Amino acid sequence: MKVLVYGAGVLGSLLSARMHEAGHDVSLLARGERLAALRRHGVQLAEGDSPIVKQVPVPVVEHPAGEYDLIAVFVRTHQVDTVLESLAGFEGDVLFMLNWAAGAEPLGAVIGHDRVLLGYPTAAGTMDGDVVRYRATSLMTRLVPMPIGEPDGRNTPRLERIVRAFRTAGIKAKAEPKMDAWLKTHAAFEVPLLQAVNAAGGPVALADKPDAVRSMIRIMRQNLIAMPTPPVPRGFIALQTLPVGMLMAMLRRFLRSSTAAQLENPSLSAIAELKQLAEQLRTYASIR
Repeated sequence: MKVLVYGAGVLGSLLSARMHEAGHDVSLLARGERLAALRRHGVQLAEGDSPIVKQVPVPVVEHPAGEYDLIAVFVRTHQVDTVLESLAGFEGDVLFMLNWAAGAEPLGAVIGHDRVLLGYPTAAGTMDGDVVRYRATSLMTRLVPMPIGEPDGRNTPRLERIVRAFRTAGIKAKAEPKMDAWLKTHAAFEVPLLQAVNAAGGPVALADKPDAVRSMIRIMRQNLIAMPTPPVPRGFIALQTLPVGMLMAMLRRFLRSSTAAQLENPSLSAIAELKQLAEQLRTYASIR
């Protein structure tokens, strides 16, 4: 499979390195200082806080040319419009791996509806200079596989081929028949969470404000009720059915966890993404 990975941040770098090591014909699109660093050292990976840094010589390109079997896009929500303009210039199926609650229509309207697939990267990590520090369990866990799907829910040969290619690279991907609903459900939960965390000054500060947590739960419930389809995964129905007191206890515990600590001090890019995702969500859910 000839693959172009669009986006040389944490997730794009990680996936391209795994695909390259698995023997796929993969190229990583990068520009500026990131391009120069990748040309010098390749993709540099380190697991967690390990001092051991592995260099993977993934081919990098600044100006893609020709046809690809798959273009995997790893960018933030607010960067999609710019990406679409360039994607219209070359051929290949396009898998958008990002926070996206607007459905496939605005994507397909620019690059062609038959080219679009949707997905969400469940891996996690940070950039430490030019080194990608990742949690191995987040990439390879069987508990939270990476969902990928056709916008219309079909199980197509190309979807099966992509899932199989990711799995050969050690990435626990799965075909998700309700990918659009999955992304909308994720946004319905994530947007109120991040807005509340940012307003409180961090996850721990939010955990210490019961009224703010209660308000956040109310907005999450409103969003889920307003969705055009039932929540996916079905476990999110618990946000609508469990007693508020129980949800508050669970969420306050989460906000004090090491996982939630990653929500501290969001970057300007993360804030811009949240704003754009909230606008998408507002088209069918009430966010206050």
